[in-house]
Amino acid sequence: MYKKGLILVLITSIISGISIFINKFGVDFSNPYIFAFLKNTAVALIFTGLIVFFKYFKTLRQLKPKQWLILLSIGLIGGSIPFLLFFKGLSMTSAAQGSFLQKTMFIYVVAMAVIFLKEKVSKNFLIGALLLLLGNLLALKTLKLSFGYGDLLIFIATLFWALENIISKYALRDLPPKIVAWGRMFFGSIFISCFLALTGQTSLIFSINPSQITWILITSALLFGYIITWYSGLKNIPVSLATTILLLGSPITTLLSLISAGKIHLNEAASGIIILCGLIVTIFAYKNFYKKPLLLVSNH
Repeated sequence: MYKKGLILVLITSIISGISIFINKFGVDFSNPYIFAFLKNTAVALIFTGLIVFFKYFKTLRQLKPKQWLILLSIGLIGGSIPFLLFFKGLSMTSAAQGSFLQKTMFIYVVAMAVIFLKEKVSKNFLIGALLLLLGNLLALKTLKLSFGYGDLLIFIATLFWALENIISKYALRDLPPKIVAWGRMFFGSIFISCFLALTGQTSLIFSINPSQITWILITSALLFGYIITWYSGLKNIPVSLATTILLLGSPITTLLSLISAGKIHLNEAASGIIILCGLIVTIFAYKNFYKKPLLLVSNH
């Protein structure tokens, strides 16, 4: 199950790198809040269909009030507030810089995982994580760096997602990944719809054009792929390892941005080698750790 989880999260990181690059075009074409709502709602409907297809009604009926509260929390903290912040921020900054800021999530997740989930990290794991971060910084060096309001929004969104991943890892002890994913997107869409209603933006939903619909469909497909692989993988590997592997997505976004601009530098090749080394060190550092019973959350 460890290898399966590892492969799924690696796929998630690739989807993430491509998705942030494409999402940049999507938010350029529409109101970022409407974009986030329609995309998330589309994915929520897909997961609702999966709930029906796989007959998870019995599981939902057997959920305890505490578990429903956890799903609501995941929807609020992970499926609504950070999406609104992220896509607003992404409309104001570059895709590569937005991707890098989001990928710093592993720093906050590792800290919280050690405190709340009692996960253990080794010195080799930290070395691998630092190599991944260094590789990302090197890839980003060819772009003009700045930190504006849009970057601040993405940073805050990243903190929300970091907390949500800790809560989700806890929830996945007892719940199937599809249920947790459904809760995130279903309740998240409801919370975003409330935000749109309170800010008087609901009517904008009906003013989107065919071009915007196309971008919404494309990005919704990517988001679904991200969510389904992420939660399925997260159930089987430590959250600190999973979020560290997500760093692989940042150079993918940066490379796509540079190709799009017609500029590829030697830095990208060097950063790719460093990131690959960091990824190998990180995975092997956790390989032996995972065999020990240190990843369960205390019931007290």
